[in-house]
Amino acid sequence: MTKVHEEDRLRTRALPPRRRHPLRLAAWTGGAALLAAAVAAAAIGFGGKGTGTAAAARTPPATAKVTKTTLTETKTVDGTLGYGNTQTISAAAQGVITWLPAEGAVITRGHAVYSVDADRRPLLYGTMPLYRTLQDGVSGKDVEELERNLAKLGYTGFTVDDTYSSATAEAVKRWQDDLGVEQTGQVKPGDVVIASGPIRVADLKTAKGSAASGPVLTATGTTRQVQVNLDVADEHLVKRGTKATVELPDGTTVKGKVTSVGKVATQSGQGDDATTTIAVKVSVTRLKKGFDAAPVDVTLVAEQRANVLSVPVGALLALSEGGYGVQVVDGATTRYVAVKTGMFADGQVEVTGVDEGATVAVPK
Repeated sequence: MTKVHEEDRLRTRALPPRRRHPLRLAAWTGGAALLAAAVAAAAIGFGGKGTGTAAAARTPPATAKVTKTTLTETKTVDGTLGYGNTQTISAAAQGVITWLPAEGAVITRGHAVYSVDADRRPLLYGTMPLYRTLQDGVSGKDVEELERNLAKLGYTGFTVDDTYSSATAEAVKRWQDDLGVEQTGQVKPGDVVIASGPIRVADLKTAKGSAASGPVLTATGTTRQVQVNLDVADEHLVKRGTKATVELPDGTTVKGKVTSVGKVATQSGQGDDATTTIAVKVSVTRLKKGFDAAPVDVTLVAEQRANVLSVPVGALLALSEGGYGVQVVDGATTRYVAVKTGMFADGQVEVTGVDEGATVAVPK
């Protein structure tokens, strides 16, 4: 068959519909439109499984090399920088509030959260609220929680278990003496504040001189993090440990990592404006001071493939037999090579079936 006849066999046709990957729509700048334009420009029929060759009528308007690279699929979403969820700390005692911390203050184990009638109410770490008076003879998880905190604060002479013994009571008295409160050997609800770890004072809810009952302050954790309300359609892009980059309002960026992905979807808006999202938390590192709360852009790194061959998306040609090919430029001639595509990212597409270093045409 002559080359002229072979070229007569080339034909164009509409590209059949392909399922769009939701990430690719956001990962490229105009990626979907670029692919559509590229493959619509020429649909090549090989007339079989082989590779066709033809003399080039003229040098292709643009070319690119098949290169080995690392492709990264990303998606950029809106986020809010802060310190995470808040909790309300309330007082439950008779008396008057006589001291309060400053907003933004960080409080750790053993230090006062507030004072009632000049008596400090210290912070202890745990998850079990103090709901009863702890005294000699009482047992339970709340006892173990108290004893573990006492041990961490340096008090000894008792065994950390779930039984409040006379030895525990003696340790409590020594602790109360150091706090400057009455040495009863007992711990009552309202004597301490329980939180899962160090807290940061977000907002004061009362003032000095007020009755020591009701909300005193709201608190958060001490680690700054980003909250993302992620569309449920993009849930498959993230998991715990997914890497991220956070862009701050001043244009600087910091590294981050997904620490949790919500299990409950929340719907907001109505009609066409309705959205369904899940809560995603991203921890950040090396974040300079000055941004306690701010809107940020979060770029999630959904997938990464190293050492793959790639070409510009515009180099792809739709084959009438199905799938894609590229036009390989070899001196004054070109030939069409079928390729299998993989990941799309940053205007590039992973391909197999063509050699590294080959030159391919990129139609304009």
